[in-house]
Amino acid sequence: MKIAILIPCYNEELAIGQVVKECHKYLPQAMVYVYDNNSKDNTVQVARDAGAIVRSETHQGKGNVVRRMFADVEADVYVMTDGDATYDIASVPQMIDKLINENLDMVTGVRKSQSEQAYRAGHQFGNRLMTKIVHLFFGKQTEDMLSGLRVFSRRFVKAYPANSKGFEIETELTVFSASMRLPVADYETPYYARPEGSVSKLSTFKDGWRILKMIALLIKEERPLLFFGLGAVGLAVLSVLCAIPVIYEYWQTGLVPRVPTTILSVGLMLCAGVSLTLALILDSVAKSRQEFRRMKYLATPLYQKEQ
Repeated sequence: MKIAILIPCYNEELAIGQVVKECHKYLPQAMVYVYDNNSKDNTVQVARDAGAIVRSETHQGKGNVVRRMFADVEADVYVMTDGDATYDIASVPQMIDKLINENLDMVTGVRKSQSEQAYRAGHQFGNRLMTKIVHLFFGKQTEDMLSGLRVFSRRFVKAYPANSKGFEIETELTVFSASMRLPVADYETPYYARPEGSVSKLSTFKDGWRILKMIALLIKEERPLLFFGLGAVGLAVLSVLCAIPVIYEYWQTGLVPRVPTTILSVGLMLCAGVSLTLALILDSVAKSRQEFRRMKYLATPLYQKEQ
């Protein structure tokens, strides 16, 4: 069974060498790929000296790197981790065993911080909040949606479309598994602080906002009946609220003096009807898209030897 370890990297010269060496230590049979994303430091040389296969992706952003890695690399089991030495590579063999023995498509490393500097309170709160939002709309898939340590089956990797560009890639991975109703599981792993001098590339507010936008986009794409249906209900309620005083005055006097309010009420109800129609049409489109992805998933051999 061929195992590929995929490490997206940007300016990680202080940590990438340690990560690659730990991969070789705990998974000596695996092929370690480092995909550099336009690093300005010595990341490429350090990774190569540590024994990794180094490739590059010129389009900036973690999502772009993951798309390239999943397209390029052929393996039976895929491990994805960050190049910042914060994830526990020693846990990966157990995660792979869980994936294979339980016939899963994804195992997520749920982070348990080993120090206050490793997992800041603001990041923990944001992760929990966004994870709960995804649970609400797509069902519970993982307790740590934004974890960068994951193990995948071949079928998952080759069926996954990878549309996101940046750090919202983890959100897309989680929602994809939920919309496809794939078997997934969590595995608790230690989470460490970065090496001294290493700086996180994650912007709390900028990337947090991008992740929230991605969640909204995925709700629209994967749950259009819910997304546009709620909009239709909201517009209909506003229409009725606007119509109440108009109907009351007509009942009392037989006249309709509030013409602008009447027009607004009718317009809102028409918009509600259009929104409901869109919801029904796009729901059919979403189901067709899901069926196509499902066929792609089923057509992909679980292991290369089955080809």
